Amino acid sequence: MRTRKALGGVLAAATLTVGLGFATAPSAAAASNCWPGESNRWYCNNVSGAPVYGIIGNNHSYPDPDTVVGYMNSNPSWFYCKEDGQAWVGGPHPTRWLMTVADNGRLGFMKDTAISSETDPVRDC
Repeated sequence: MRTRKALGGVLAAATLTVGLGFATAPSAAAASNCWPGESNRWYCNNVSGAPVYGIIGNNHSYPDPDTVVGYMNSNPSWFYCKEDGQAWVGGPHPTRWLMTVADNGRLGFMKDTAISSETDPVRDC
């Protein structure tokens, strides 16, 4: 009987300690920012294998959300600029796309949701 009470006390203390550990655990850190590189390029952490979408028109300002022109297997990857107010992508910047070049050399846009770095520092297109 005495062993059961002692064991019960130890288990209760362990449960309380574990419970407090979860309650005081730090929250997940915010995503780190994209960072500047050479030749007006910005580097960002991204999802490897993310699609790069084509461009509508000749002015290179509008992503074509219906046409995949290539994929980005590298991580991190570089981007020229960001374009807001375009087709819906969701996430913290719901209409943001970033201009880049896919691994096959095709110019296009990647959805902001495929980039894990904070894209606010990237220059506007």
